[in-house]
Amino acid sequence: MSDLLQPILHYGGHWLVPFVFAWLLWRSDWKRAGLVIAAANLIDLDHLLADPIFDPDRCSIGFHLLHGWEAAIAYLLMLGVPKWWVRALGIGALWHLAVDYGDCLMQNM
Repeated sequence: MSDLLQPILHYGGHWLVPFVFAWLLWRSDWKRAGLVIAAANLIDLDHLLADPIFDPDRCSIGFHLLHGWEAAIAYLLMLGVPKWWVRALGIGALWHLAVDYGDCLMQNM
């Protein structure tokens, strides 16, 4: 994958697409919902537990604590919580995992 295209897709997926989801799901309050969905990127704090903290050749999925299948199950369960912002965080965290998984696939191209 292009050295330019991969980071554009990765960071665009993390920081721009959440606002598209928010507009589709919570149109009347899409800006606030977009911020909540984007806030799910805080799951990347688990990178601070890794050595090195950032490795461009490492796949985050399954390596970091909040990027594993156990965490994904918790994020799925969040979708069933009545409070809109909990569902938004769950959507954001699942989308974060999807973007990171796509990044892993691009690394292997």
